[in-house]
Amino acid sequence: MSKRAYNFCAGPAALPEAVLKKAQAELLDWQGKGLSVMEMSHRSDEFVGIATKAEQDLRDLLSIPSDYKVLFLQGGASQQFAQIPLNLLPENGKADYIDTGIWSKKAIEEAGRYGRVNVAASAKAYDYFTIPGQNEWKLSADAAYVHYTPNETIGGLEFGWIPETGDVPLVADMSSTILSRPLDVSRFGLIYAGAQKNIGPSGLVVTIVREDLLGRARSICPTMLDYKVAADNGSMYNTPPTLAWYLAGLIFEWLKEQGGLEAMGAINQRKQQKLYDFIDASGLYTNPIAKNDRSWMNIPFRLADEKLDKPFLAGADARGLLNLKGHRSVGGMRASIYNAVDEAAVDALLAYMAEFEKEHG
Repeated sequence: MSKRAYNFCAGPAALPEAVLKKAQAELLDWQGKGLSVMEMSHRSDEFVGIATKAEQDLRDLLSIPSDYKVLFLQGGASQQFAQIPLNLLPENGKADYIDTGIWSKKAIEEAGRYGRVNVAASAKAYDYFTIPGQNEWKLSADAAYVHYTPNETIGGLEFGWIPETGDVPLVADMSSTILSRPLDVSRFGLIYAGAQKNIGPSGLVVTIVREDLLGRARSICPTMLDYKVAADNGSMYNTPPTLAWYLAGLIFEWLKEQGGLEAMGAINQRKQQKLYDFIDASGLYTNPIAKNDRSWMNIPFRLADEKLDKPFLAGADARGLLNLKGHRSVGGMRASIYNAVDEAAVDALLAYMAEFEKEHG
């Protein structure tokens, strides 16, 4: 059997090998039932058990308070860009949004279809290399909610702090940072996260919403997009993405086996520190993000000469270091080092980067 490569893809991202092996072992015959999870009724006792355990494990990992609902939905984080205003933004209401990059801009654009959006702060003045401090924000006293993107997957810009919004619900797109370290869920009204980074395969989005925010959907909100309908039906108003939900459950189990989010946070802190320290000391590689605002999960970097990009990527691929090409909108390189990308992968990347710099620096 060929050796698995080190996968630095931003999403769909690497999954833990132990999880893939368990899924492989259960693929044709789940726990002696004689059928696959993919073939199982979502209403069956077996699948309801899988779903219930997955939710409880996620609640345990994040210490989610009892007055929050955990929803396993479809459509990815991009559908949430519309689902949030349809549920939380009254007909003539206003919402505050913070612009820190491509994903927050997409959320702003979509919310603008459903009501007034106040861009309360933007990193544009800093070329998206720094997050404006909250002392620069122009929040609205009458906002229905404040939305921000704690980690910009493409630009590699991340909040190292949680904004203070008083009684106004704080909404966060945590697609690329959730489960990377401990989090105080009680500071938020709603958290949503596309699964294909730290949760599981694509096709699933997890939404954690405080119960008092349910039941506010507009009359035009499609039934399938009403959070209360999803909550009242255990995320099974229609047939859910059962395979993705099952795999997410296996990943939550795996995270518990690793020691939970405290342990993962310590590992992730080491991984990102190694990479940034190497880049900062290098004469060939650079990262433009202000040090206090650097992402733990997505590390963009550039080579001193763009002509070296192709040979760098070719050499990386030859060594089994995959998906290091930066997003097409920003270019350069990007190493996404989610939970399933272990320290050995980071060490292998650093060894290659050092070797390449020796040859081309």
